[in-house]
Amino acid sequence: MECAAAAALAAKLAMVDVIAAYPITPQTHIAETLSEYVANGELDAEYINAESEHSAISACIGAAATGARVFTATCGQGLALMHELLPIAAGWRLPIVMVNTNRSLSPNLNIWGDQSDSMASRDCGWIQFFAENAQELFDLVIMAFRIAEDERVQLPVMVNAKGFYCTHVIEPLTIMDQEEVEKFLPPKKIPKYALNPDNPTTWGCVAFPDVQTEIRKQWDDALRNSIKVIREVFKEYGSLFGRNYDIIETYRMEDAEVGLLLMGYACGTCRVAVDALREKGEKVGMIKLRVFRPFPFDDLAAASKNLKAIGVFDEAISVGGVGGPLFGEVRSALYSLERRPKILGFIQGIGGRDIKVDDFIRAYYEIKSVLSGEKRIENDFMFLQVRE
Repeated sequence: MECAAAAALAAKLAMVDVIAAYPITPQTHIAETLSEYVANGELDAEYINAESEHSAISACIGAAATGARVFTATCGQGLALMHELLPIAAGWRLPIVMVNTNRSLSPNLNIWGDQSDSMASRDCGWIQFFAENAQELFDLVIMAFRIAEDERVQLPVMVNAKGFYCTHVIEPLTIMDQEEVEKFLPPKKIPKYALNPDNPTTWGCVAFPDVQTEIRKQWDDALRNSIKVIREVFKEYGSLFGRNYDIIETYRMEDAEVGLLLMGYACGTCRVAVDALREKGEKVGMIKLRVFRPFPFDDLAAASKNLKAIGVFDEAISVGGVGGPLFGEVRSALYSLERRPKILGFIQGIGGRDIKVDDFIRAYYEIKSVLSGEKRIENDFMFLQVRE
């Protein structure tokens, strides 16, 4: 099944009540498929064909505030247009689920996939997952509803999948029937606090300086604590359906001295690179972050405790800053460790440029050169794919 269709099928099986979306490449297939489900009577839901992404997320916020189960999808400039409303959805503790098919932000106009869109939204208070393939996207969307709607969480979830490389690829998919999904994800309950004309309430009124800090602190606590629920839901899903997910997934890390750390679609390519390097006797492995928000501090520390170095691979640029946003996060997260590995950043895949096995192999040898003292990388990060 096409990956985008897998995301739509997951939302259908989750029995969403409201879908509000605006078509944008490479997300359009998700919205189209869901609109067909509704039009054909396969899904009993309200489909709102909004006039923009800003309107789409606004409609989602209104619907979620009444207690509806809500889904949307977007990418790139569409996510950027939603930006004003993203903190409102999170700060109001609305369990909206969104699929973001990662697309490069302008300039110039680019419809291909990198992670610049979701990284620009990383501090808006949403839980963020990164899917590698169709099966993972399908499973994460279903789990996202369960996590978002948990009374201990009540936060929106963004499930990211790389545009074109993931969304438009046909892959085998194991699906469940409706009864199995309903056993895992029962119909949504109306929350204690919801918009109701029979009991009018005011949402989003002005917050003076004497309360804003406390509001933000509660929000931050909720997002950080959601990692416990994410862990529980991942474990339950694995026990029911046989597909096991972790906050962080490792590959050939048992005796590794160097770890290659990244998120999303390129993990498959990285595994091939690790295998090739292992055949040459190199002690290298891969660390895959599946959960970016809340940031998995403890899991990352455990995965990297025996390493000499970590290479962090970004598909986004913190322009004028620390290189890539994931690199900056990882370096900050591990700073307080008594024995921390050398952390180096590598930027690749910008604007959808192909990420190849040789890119990871080259980065590995750059790391080895730094560890041996033969080379120094300025500011500890470099662009891997800049043409001479």
